Amino acid sequence: MPYFSFIILTFNEEVHLPRLLESIKDLNAPIFILDSGSTDATLSIAEAYQAKIIFNKFENHPKQWDFALNNFDVQTEWIIGLDADQIITSELKQKLALFNENTVSKEVNGIYFNRKNYFRGRWIKHGGYFPKYLLKMFRKGYGHSDLNENMDHRFVIKGKTEVWKKGFLIEENTKENDISFWLAKHNKYSDLVAQEEVERIQKLRSQHTTRKFSGNPDERIAFLKNIWWKLPLYWRPCIYFIYRFFFQLGFLDGKEGRIFHFLQGFWFRIIVDIKIEELLKSKK
Repeated sequence: MPYFSFIILTFNEEVHLPRLLESIKDLNAPIFILDSGSTDATLSIAEAYQAKIIFNKFENHPKQWDFALNNFDVQTEWIIGLDADQIITSELKQKLALFNENTVSKEVNGIYFNRKNYFRGRWIKHGGYFPKYLLKMFRKGYGHSDLNENMDHRFVIKGKTEVWKKGFLIEENTKENDISFWLAKHNKYSDLVAQEEVERIQKLRSQHTTRKFSGNPDERIAFLKNIWWKLPLYWRPCIYFIYRFFFQLGFLDGKEGRIFHFLQGFWFRIIVDIKIEELLKSKK
């Protein structure tokens, strides 16, 4: 009996899914796929790898993960939650192949993987993007999806966590090489983020993750987000981009990296602020 199962979210991922499934197939772990209505070869690819598939209409990532965690019949003690555009490197696969009940303390209920993010074939090494620790592995029954987020999904864990600094999770959405796809995707994301922030202003949402600068990676993010929400609109994208591009050396990431940092660090966030202002005016 394996010690962990994989849960993967998909929607038209025929380009990415084979890459991911090939990277984990030798681990011989159960694979569960939650699909949101793929019309390409995604489902046939999943079936070829003996994955168990169910469908759920997509609303946002946190709700999709919540559905997955509550509707798959996972029998293993641990769960690894992955996106279809991610892959497991050989070093991380080796750590997982050796994983057993003695690998971590009984008090540890969650494990952070170290992610390398790629844009247009370029590893985004600077600008605060590496190292980047994502909580991807947790004991069954001890992790749930944070529904207080509209777009930026994360798992919330009861108990202690551990960070694996070696062995990487590679993330590269090759569909984003088409700039029109990237812009359209993030325009939709900006709707979700703007709505979320307006609801926070109206006290309809609250942060459940502990805010602690010196805490685990998610507690640190919660601390920084709480500062971000208090900064003035339009000024905060400028401040963040300057900090990320110059002080965190984003300019060293080459042409592709500079494009990425501008789009993700400034353009996306200025669009969010414009939409927040529009929503607040419409509600008045």
